[in-house]
Amino acid sequence: MQPIRFTLNGKEVTVQGVDPHTNLLTWLRQSGLTGSKEGCAEGECGACAVALVRPDAAGRTRYEAVNSCLLLLPSLHAQEVVTVEGIGLPEKLHPVQAAMTQGGSQCGYCTPGFVVSLFAEYYRPGREGFDLEALGGNLCRCTGYRPIRDAAYSLGTPDPEDPLRKRLEEPAPAPGPLEYTLGSRRFYRPTTLQGLFDVLKMHPQARLIAGGTDLAVEANLRFSRWDVLVSVEAIPEMGRIDWDADNLEIGAAVPLSRIEEEVRGKLPLLEELLPLFASRLLRNRATLGGNLGTASPIGDSPPVLLALGALVRVASATGQRLVPIDEFFTGYRKTALGPGEVILSVQIPRPFPEIGRFYKVAKRHQDDISTVAGAFALELADNGTVSRIRIAYGGVAATPIRAQLTEAALVGKPWNLAAVQAASRVLATEFKPISDQRGSAEYRSAMVVKLLEKFFHDSTLAAEVPA
Repeated sequence: MQPIRFTLNGKEVTVQGVDPHTNLLTWLRQSGLTGSKEGCAEGECGACAVALVRPDAAGRTRYEAVNSCLLLLPSLHAQEVVTVEGIGLPEKLHPVQAAMTQGGSQCGYCTPGFVVSLFAEYYRPGREGFDLEALGGNLCRCTGYRPIRDAAYSLGTPDPEDPLRKRLEEPAPAPGPLEYTLGSRRFYRPTTLQGLFDVLKMHPQARLIAGGTDLAVEANLRFSRWDVLVSVEAIPEMGRIDWDADNLEIGAAVPLSRIEEEVRGKLPLLEELLPLFASRLLRNRATLGGNLGTASPIGDSPPVLLALGALVRVASATGQRLVPIDEFFTGYRKTALGPGEVILSVQIPRPFPEIGRFYKVAKRHQDDISTVAGAFALELADNGTVSRIRIAYGGVAATPIRAQLTEAALVGKPWNLAAVQAASRVLATEFKPISDQRGSAEYRSAMVVKLLEKFFHDSTLAAEVPA
């Protein structure tokens, strides 16, 4: 049996004899490193945060804060982890820990997670000031956020001789191959596409895992177990982002935080989505391929990809094919993937739409599951009429879906309030949403129309089109 080996707080560790479903948080606490805390076991609170040493979009080494409760232990093979114990000691506090002692901690349960997120931001390459969004995945129930914010803003720049800063001058580790076995359970991490297909041929019922932000929740809260898990993190074709004159192609296993860096200032519609897609702790692990593969009708990315006219590149041992995103979702939690097929990448055609918006209706503005999500992509002719429009929603049907009748009602019409009001009457009859704990059918139906109206008012301001 191949053991799991990784670097923990600067020291090499070897792990074997643990179930592959064991998450890092559980293993840490069982090993005596109890600084990381469990608050929710689903990535909502950040009390379990640890930092991975990873490359950023520019290839620079950085610390990335992630939820250790969602990080299955085999995923760490050949990786490097820093926990709160590796940041500082009681007799020698790290600057972020010292800052938190100045009123930023009361009961202290959430404090280790805040320290790790502060730590990752403190050492962020090229940092100027402090991005408070780095703390968006950490919850505090007693201190209050103002003193924590003050602690963040009080931080200066790292000492040039700081060993933790100097570590970032060296390359980040690359995930290596792994075949880990315990009894009847196996965890594979192939490093080639052919290797992936070989594993799937041997184990056709295997479950694929990338960031684990969905699957690990099932393991933690529903106690789901799978005989074979196959990680796609180390497959080069799934980890690339390629730009050319005709398309942007995003690998299925690229973390959302890297996509966020890559598209900044280049693709506003996708750029609007990502800050609303969970917290940075989750975006540092979650992937576009995983969000599509779950086929959830309330997934955040499908409405945007539908509005952008994206295609899903599907691969198997026999070849590849492109599936229009409109045809990818075939039913509730069902996709067009056939036996042995995997999502390789997502292709977004260029030129990108002139005007685009994404809206998410949820109980919280950020880091929440949407009740309704809407994405809009609009192109206008020189005379101000609609030459092309794509309108897509999540949370209103069994699958993410386009409002094709409403689109047809708008094409060729002037982009003005009268046309939008007429199209809204069509839109009001196009979907029949259901009621659930997040919202009633009536509420969802009202939101579908209101989001189109909101898009009209926002877009007329942005494009300076007379209403």
